[in-house]
Amino acid sequence: MLLGIPCLTSLDTANALADIIESRFNEGNTELVDINAMRAWRQKIRFAKMQSCGNDCIFVENFDGAITCPESLCVELCRLHYGIGGDGIVLIEKSRVADVRMRYFNRDGSEGRMAGNNLRCVAKYVYDKGFVRAQVMSVETASGIYHLRLYLRDGKVTTVSADMGKAAFASSAVPVTLDAAEVIDMPATLAGESLNITCVNVGNPHCVIFMDAIDALDISDLGPKYEFAPIFPERANIEWVRVINRSALRLRVWERGSGETLACGTGACAAAAAAVRLGLCDEGRDINVKLPGGDLTVNVKNDRITLTGNAVMVFEGEFEY
Repeated sequence: MLLGIPCLTSLDTANALADIIESRFNEGNTELVDINAMRAWRQKIRFAKMQSCGNDCIFVENFDGAITCPESLCVELCRLHYGIGGDGIVLIEKSRVADVRMRYFNRDGSEGRMAGNNLRCVAKYVYDKGFVRAQVMSVETASGIYHLRLYLRDGKVTTVSADMGKAAFASSAVPVTLDAAEVIDMPATLAGESLNITCVNVGNPHCVIFMDAIDALDISDLGPKYEFAPIFPERANIEWVRVINRSALRLRVWERGSGETLACGTGACAAAAAAVRLGLCDEGRDINVKLPGGDLTVNVKNDRITLTGNAVMVFEGEFEY
């Protein structure tokens, strides 16, 4: 079979092949590959490796729309030792509704809706490269438009503050299928274990678990079991959180589609929003969120979240595609 079409070996069946192809188009199946339009050689594509608190991704300009299959490209590029290595890839594209558009793909090739660290890195990239020369800019994502403020040193962006919008605690917004309007410090069973969870959407779904100790957890084992738990129809990012004091949290994160990462911007936002909702941290006060890769600052007021942190260019290069 080729593209779902039976292999034909006789010249006498050429007409039958044409009839099959025509019928596929008549049925609305327009995904057949035109082999005459395929490239005859591999093309070279520029990229930038950027990170925030160790959360590293591969950033590629796609203003001309030349990259049409980012899912498979992501899997290859993110492979440690065999590719560039990273937590995912980010395509920077034109937008009709904002200064620029960001598309993010997890390490497993699945498309993510939002990524707070990548959002800030995109802002640094387009400013430093001269595409958008404004210290206040907007970025379109699959979760909507986000507004950012850039802070400079020697003419380049070092820190970015992002308005992450409002935390959505409604079960239908997360989504989570437990029988409650909101899942706030609610008992649940994940991978056969009973524990209290708080679920929130901050551009993507999160499950926050507050614990006294998080260092000894085997997240490589727990992460995928929790991520794919039946109560999360769209999977979930998982945060294990220890409260240090009313203005500081320690956090470990399992990102859906990527695994445990050194940092997660939306994970920091989810943890802080949950801590404020539960009265563990103070509303309207900067919360220092400590992740394995570094610190982020989150402020939550009336469920509206501001995320501040660094954005770093690691290196630039070129790959064949």
